[in-house]
Formats: sequence, structure tokens, C-alpha cells
Amino acid sequence: MAAIIPRWEWRTFGGGQRAAEDAFAALTPGPVKESEELYLLSAAGGNVKVRDGLLDIKLLREVNADGLERWEPVMKRGFPLPAAEVPKVFDAFGVTTPPLTREAYTLDQLVTELMEPSGAARAVSVHKRRVRYSLGGCQAELADLEVSGREARTIAVESEDPSAVIAAVRGVGLDGHVNTSYPRGLAALVDALPPRYAVIDVGTNSVKFHIGERGTDGTWRAVVDRAELTRLGEGLERQGTISAEPLERTVAAIVSMTEETRRHQVRATVAVGTAGLRIAKNRAEVIAAIRARTGLTVEVIPGEEESRLAYLAVQAGLGGTEGPVVVFDTGGGSTEFTFGRGPQVEERFSLDVGAVPYTERFGLADAVAPGVLDDALAAISADLSRIDGHPPPAALVGMGGAVTNLTAVKLPYNINHHRAEQRLAQEPAA
Repeated sequence: MAAIIPRWEWRTFGGGQRAAEDAFAALTPGPVKESEELYLLSAAGGNVKVRDGLLDIKLLREVNADGLERWEPVMKRGFPLPAAEVPKVFDAFGVTTPPLTREAYTLDQLVTELMEPSGAARAVSVHKRRVRYSLGGCQAELADLEVSGREARTIAVESEDPSAVIAAVRGVGLDGHVNTSYPRGLAALVDALPPRYAVIDVGTNSVKFHIGERGTDGTWRAVVDRAELTRLGEGLERQGTISAEPLERTVAAIVSMTEETRRHQVRATVAVGTAGLRIAKNRAEVIAAIRARTGLTVEVIPGEEESRLAYLAVQAGLGGTEGPVVVFDTGGGSTEFTFGRGPQVEERFSLDVGAVPYTERFGLADAVAPGVLDDALAAISADLSRIDGHPPPAALVGMGGAVTNLTAVKLPYNINHHRAEQRLAQEPAA
């Protein structure tokens, strides 16, 4: 019998695969194979299935730093299954083997007499339509599944060389997707778990992190929404590059966020970079460092695209407004302005107006003299001169950390001031 050579595997379930599907369309496909399979799903996550009358068991032996999985085949044999082999099945389920009363078991006996009474696993019927490809020296597969009346598409890449798998995955634009094994992907599909996606926004002053869950009605629910202050742009205006300490703080934050996406079973993560990465001379090195530690490729977006996305966010979150609206998104390194009317964008641009350069230039991290503050305000006003001459809008919407902080300061003051007035009104006159 030939030796089994372990392969490193990567697979994605669900949507968001259009770029990869286009890449596969340009490849030469192998023959189409269709099969009816039975997966035995358990909490332990072992890959146990029956195909062509053979019981096939694979166990997860290793997960590397890039999230690739190495599955080891431990059994492939037909029915009836000898009683001596049954414990291997329940070992894969992660439970103790129940008492055995037969010398051998048919598939039906294994399921109805041993598996179902013990609650060790559940049987799920899967129809597969599979097409194999060669991709970057790896074996690749595109499969369409029908499971319990639901459909899904899955793309897989595998090879003995893990670096080749990662290169192939990145080459077809799937590196932001989470590696999802058949057992986990099928369980989520059968249970109709709402899909979750994540966004990581690598800004000049902070890294924002959001996980959204999409309901069956198309609406989104926030699962995680937070930011970490990493000051990536610290010293950037002075030296033109991102230095080691701010980079390490930022990478550590992104590592924590990517680990959190796995705990929340996120299907895919998009990472974007804004002003700090746009102007940094060592941008390529920073992106490579983040990718090496997290597996994510940060896409540095232009300021105009950043402003467009901000406007879309306002339209989605607040709805349309009558008359002209202006959205400004101010961050650590830049401020984006978008002028529009309803869904129509009329003008958008980005200005190098952000909290970090002004804080460093004028020493605003500490208390300053009134003259210094006047100089800072004059510089900001001059840098905002492009908005001069625009007519007042019907609505002005502000976004970003500075706006949030100003609101947080203003609201408690108003609330406390109102409460003080109420107490004074209730006190008897002297």
C-alpha cells in the first residue's frame, strides 16, 4: 500500500468568491464528478463521511500560522464494519464508544443503534458536484453542494507545500476568507447560521474593527464594533515613514482581531488602510509585516474612495435626506468630504487634515497657551480652504473618532447642566 502523504488544506464556504470564480473560469477544468455522500457531524469536528459505500475518516492533526489545516486519513473501508474498527469512529466523534453487541455493523446499524442513541453525531446527506483544477502547483476544487434543501459553493486548495497553498489562495483573491473545513461549513449550513463578515480599518491613529451578521431579510446586526488606539502614524509627518514601535502596536491589535474573527466564525475579512499608509514611504514593508503575522492583505484605498464609502455608510445607516447633504469623515491623518443629494454623489475629495499631524506639530497632547491654540486653528482653517464657497447643506453628518469624542464631551455637559437647572428650580427660594 502506498504511503499517505499529508496535505495542507484550505477551503472557503459561502459567498464573496466572484474574483476567485473568474480566475477558475480561465483554467482548464478536470472532469465533473457528482456524488451522494453522508457526513457524520460531531462537536469534535472530525471529518467522517461515507462515499461510494466506504467509510472515510480524517482527523485534524495540525493548524499552521497561516491557518492551513493538515488532515490525516485514518480509515477508509467498506461495510459491514468490524466491531474492532468501530472505536475509531467514536474517537473521531470525541466520545466514548458505546457497548457493542454485534461482530460487525452495517451503515444503518452504526447510525441507528450506536450513533443516534448516544447523541455522538448527526447524519447529514450531501449532494456534491465537484470539478478539479491545477492552480499554482496545487490541487484545487470547486464544488457545489445541496444540503437539507440549501445550496452552497465551496472552493478548496491543497498541497504538500503550505507556502504554495497560501500563494495560490492569495493569487485568486481569497486570502481574506477564513479557512473552513467541511465539518464546520456543513454544520453552519444545516443550522442556517447567519453569515458573518468582518472589516478592519487600519487608520493613522486607531484600528477599527467591526463584525456584522446578515439576517435572512438582508439587514445587518453588529456583533462586534470597537477600535484600538495604536497611533500608527506617530512621527510619520516628521520622518515620512512608519517606525517599529507604532507598527508593532498596530500588528498586535490586528492579530487579536483576526483571532476574534475565528471565534465568531466569520466567513471573510476585508482589511483597508487609509491616510497613514497612503503617505508612508515604507508602506509596502508595513503591509508585508501585517500579512506575515495575520495572513491579511491590507488594501490601501484612495481618499476619494474613502469618502465614497463614508457617504454610502451614512445613506445605509441614516437613510436619505431631503436636499443637499455633506458627509465629512475626520480621522488621524485625513478628512474626507462628500457632497451629495440622496443616493447621488456630486463631489468628493480628501484633505490632509487629521488629528495626528496637528497634535505633533503644535504639541496639542498637553495643555498649550492660547496663542498656540490660535495658530493650530489658523493652520486647520487654511488646510480646509477647499470647502470655502460651498453653500450650506440641508444636513451635515460627521464621522470619525474626533466627532465621537466631541459628542461624548458635549452630551454629558448638557445632561449635567440640565440636571443642575432642575435642582435649582426645585429648591425653595431663600
